[in-house]
Amino acid sequence: MRSLESPVVAVDLFCGAGGLSLGLQQAGIHVVAGIDLDPACQYPFERNLKAKYLLEDVAQLSGEDLRQLWGNAEYKLLAGCAPCQPFSSHRRGADTSAEENWDLLSHFGRLVADSKPHLVTMENVSRLQRMPVFIQFVATLDELGYSVDFGTLYGPEFGLPQERRRLVLVASHIGSIELPQGSRKKFKTVRQAIGKLPPLENGESDPNDALHTARRLSPVNLQRMKESKPGGTWRDWPENLVAPCHRKASGASFQAFYGRMVWDSPSPTITTQSYNFGTGRFGHPEQDRSLTLREAAMLQGFPRAYRFVPRAERPSMQTVGRLIGNAVPPVFGKAVGRKLLETVRRHQGEG
Repeated sequence: MRSLESPVVAVDLFCGAGGLSLGLQQAGIHVVAGIDLDPACQYPFERNLKAKYLLEDVAQLSGEDLRQLWGNAEYKLLAGCAPCQPFSSHRRGADTSAEENWDLLSHFGRLVADSKPHLVTMENVSRLQRMPVFIQFVATLDELGYSVDFGTLYGPEFGLPQERRRLVLVASHIGSIELPQGSRKKFKTVRQAIGKLPPLENGESDPNDALHTARRLSPVNLQRMKESKPGGTWRDWPENLVAPCHRKASGASFQAFYGRMVWDSPSPTITTQSYNFGTGRFGHPEQDRSLTLREAAMLQGFPRAYRFVPRAERPSMQTVGRLIGNAVPPVFGKAVGRKLLETVRRHQGEG
C-alpha cells in the first residue's frame, strides 16, 4: 500500500528487492525511490512497491540527486542497508578491510551531510557496531546535530518467524528518537509462516507459483534428508552418510549444516543459500526436501504474493536466493517507520 498522504517521504539506498521499503510503506511512509546497483532488484522493487527504481552506484550520488527525488516533501527520510558481506559473521575471521563495500557506509554518511534529511535509518549485521566505519558514521551524525539511537533487534520479538538479529540505527534532526522495542512474547513459528503452502516432493514445483520449487537433491543428500531429524544434526545419520568434512576434527563445530527446521519454533537465519540443504538448517521440517524460494521469502517476512520475477520468467535459485537472503525483513522497516512517524507527530505538535 502506498502512503501518498504521508508527511514523510523516503529514499531507500541499497534498496535490494524492497524489504525495508515495504516495511516503511506498511508503517505509513511514502517511499518515492529505491537505489541499487543490482539489475535483478528492479523488477521486484517496481512491481511490489510501485516506486521508482534507480540503477545507480550510491558512491556516485550527490545530495542534489536526493533532493530532486524528495521534491518538496515536508519531512525527508534517508534509509538504507549498505551491503553487509564485509561485516558478516559468515566470513569467519577473514580480513575484509580491503573490500570496496567497506566504503559504502562512508558514502551513506557523506550523503546525509550533503542532503541533510530530517530522518535517517540504517540496518546491517550486528557486529558492524564494533567496526571503525560504523563508529565514524555515528560520529558524523552527532556532528551534524542528529539525535541517534542504535542497537540489535531480535526478529521474533517483532513478529518475524526467524531468529534473525540485526543492527538498526535511527536518527532525527527534529527531536529526540529511540529505537522501537519488540513486544512479542509468543514467537511466530515456521508452521505459522509456511505450513499452509502446498506440499512438494524433492525436485517438484508448484504449478501455480514458480518460486515454490524444491531444488532436486542428489541421491546421497536425499538419503541424508530422510535420516535428518527436526532440530537435529548430521550426527543423527548412519556412519555411511557422514560427509568427509564432518569426519575431520574441524567439522565437529558445523552442527547446523544439513539440518531440518523445527515446525513450532522460528526458523534459523535465512541466508542467500537457504534453498541449499547443505549450507544450513534448511531442510523442510517434514517433507524430504530443502526449502523453496517462496518459503525462504515468507520466513524473511515477505507476503506470499510478493513477486521477485515476472510471472512468465523461470526464477534463478541463485539470483532470487540472493535477493531474499540479503533483504531487510519488512517487520523491522515497519517498526522503524512507526517510530519515525511518532517523532514527526511529536515535532508537528510542538510547532
